[in-house]
Amino acid sequence: MMRDPPLELQRHASGQWQPLEGGRVNQLWRVRDGNRDLVVKLYAREGHSPLYANDPHTELTVLQALEGTGIAPEGARLLMTSAGPCLIYEHLPGTPWRQNPAPVAELLGRLHALPPPRLPQIIQAWDEDILAGCTGPEADQLRALRPQASAVSSPVALVHRDPVPGNIIVDNGTLRLIDWQCPALGDPCEDMVTFLSPAMQFLYRGAPLSIGEEAAFLAAYPHKETLARLPHLRPMLHWRIAAHCLWRAHRGHADYATALGLELAALTESSRSKPPAP
Repeated sequence: MMRDPPLELQRHASGQWQPLEGGRVNQLWRVRDGNRDLVVKLYAREGHSPLYANDPHTELTVLQALEGTGIAPEGARLLMTSAGPCLIYEHLPGTPWRQNPAPVAELLGRLHALPPPRLPQIIQAWDEDILAGCTGPEADQLRALRPQASAVSSPVALVHRDPVPGNIIVDNGTLRLIDWQCPALGDPCEDMVTFLSPAMQFLYRGAPLSIGEEAAFLAAYPHKETLARLPHLRPMLHWRIAAHCLWRAHRGHADYATALGLELAALTESSRSKPPAP
């Protein structure tokens, strides 16, 4: 991955370009342009995975729809360059989330209550493709563990789909979400399980949530009807994340192999405690 921005991008801001850490797919820089601090995101040409899209046009649509809500960065614009699509938006001060999950639950609750923009809806068929190209005993185990799809009726809301600790920026108690390259319309439980995921917490924070942290998150989430659906949907959603971890591990990302074991434990627990269908 390149450290210095292409010359074509440097013409759009004259300040010093500072590489930003944390992104696992795209290249990001922070640059001063006049009196503004900007983030410049250069999209990887092969940044998609079977579960998570990497779509600059969708990210632009969502950021524009969220202008003024205090949930996401402001001032987004898209450049099409010879190096690839490039999104520019304001840099948010603060640091990635590390502790106190209750404000994260409140932030997601605010997001899920908004009128959703026009976006692709989450499609169940994606489940069939996550393990494409994965072979071996772990792939066979995951295929055998695949839960039945829940019959619970789900509403349609705007979901971030990747609210991991690295994508939640905290500044003096204010939380906002970044990296909107894979949002969709779907069940808010999608975001809740991604945040609760021990694999994603390990990958971005270094450790899964404690029992107390998970309880604090669930207690602070404001929508009771979503909380009521969550036990029914958790097995499939944990399974998706486990399959994603295996897909990434097969492509040389060793930390995802450790994350897979953590997510399999969550999948087993959620399947064991799944209530009967309503």
